[in-house]
Amino acid sequence: MKGKNSFAIAIATAMLATPGATAIHAQEKYSLISPSGIAFADFKGYEDWSVVSSARSADVLKVIVANPTMIEAYKAGIPGNGQPFPDGSRIVKLQWKSKKSTESRLDLDVPDIFTATIVIEKDSKRFPKSGGWGYAVFNYDAATDKFTADPESLSDCGHACHTAAKAKDYIFHPYQKR
Repeated sequence: MKGKNSFAIAIATAMLATPGATAIHAQEKYSLISPSGIAFADFKGYEDWSVVSSARSADVLKVIVANPTMIEAYKAGIPGNGQPFPDGSRIVKLQWKSKKSTESRLDLDVPDIFTATIVIEKDSKRFPKSGGWGYAVFNYDAATDKFTADPESLSDCGHACHTAAKAKDYIFHPYQKR
């Protein structure tokens, strides 16, 4: 009888420990801070934010999501109406390597390995040199199931890459028609 009780206790302990392990892993991700001081925790809940757009390059697929503040601004006509996004706007680009679908009869590229979470936030006081936008990359390593702050990601990219989008408050991706 003692053996059965010990086994039952071991199973119960393992079942209770699993959610704790998941929570600890999530806390590790949200404890990251980029070299320029942008905290991953500022984007907590991004997994449930509304889709803004998507993008594709030769080998990368991206889904772009935004927080409710930014979605409300898009719906109010920003940036097309010439107004800037309000402070507190946040946008996230989720990035995967792509692969050809083996299941579809169509020629489709689908997400394969997740590679990065790219975060952008509007805070005019913290990022005055970059039109109020801060930027950071948190790379994901599938082999270790860990995120790391990219040491090369600067909060102020100097807008050299965003000059073409200056009239749209430096945001490339429009809110797509639904």
